[in-house]
Amino acid sequence: MKAATAKQIKDELKGRPPKDLLELCLRLSRFKKENKELLTYLLFEAESESNYIENVVIQMDEQFTQINSQNYYYIKKGTRKILKGIKKYIRYSGNKETEVELLLAFCRSYKKAVPAANKRLVLKNIMDRQVALVKKKIALLHEDLQYDYGLELDSILSP
Repeated sequence: MKAATAKQIKDELKGRPPKDLLELCLRLSRFKKENKELLTYLLFEAESESNYIENVVIQMDEQFTQINSQNYYYIKKGTRKILKGIKKYIRYSGNKETEVELLLAFCRSYKKAVPAANKRLVLKNIMDRQVALVKKKIALLHEDLQYDYGLELDSILSP
């Protein structure tokens, strides 16, 4: 079965009554956890982006405290799992400022939680890639925000 294009789906949804749209959304939410999470964001959290960011940061900090720090392999795996979740939440929001704030929060938490981030090359590369990504994303924002986020990034990178 070939999937329809976004335009075809949009045109088909325009002609449906509200009751059918409700049933389609509920049915869609049953199939994948990501669909349900996206609907939750759109319905309950999209109005207050700052609360959304705060909740994600709290969740991320909890995950960093649960990382098994006995072995560098587990630290790397746990960090990548957290980063994967952060990227998912960024995708849900679609807001560039939210993306920068969440990535900065990741870098801040990573620096606090991972003790030997500079001693192991793999752990150092994770941080370096995120810093490069943050710099790239900051350059796309308004000048005032670029300055503010640039100062925050510098404070994270300073020893």
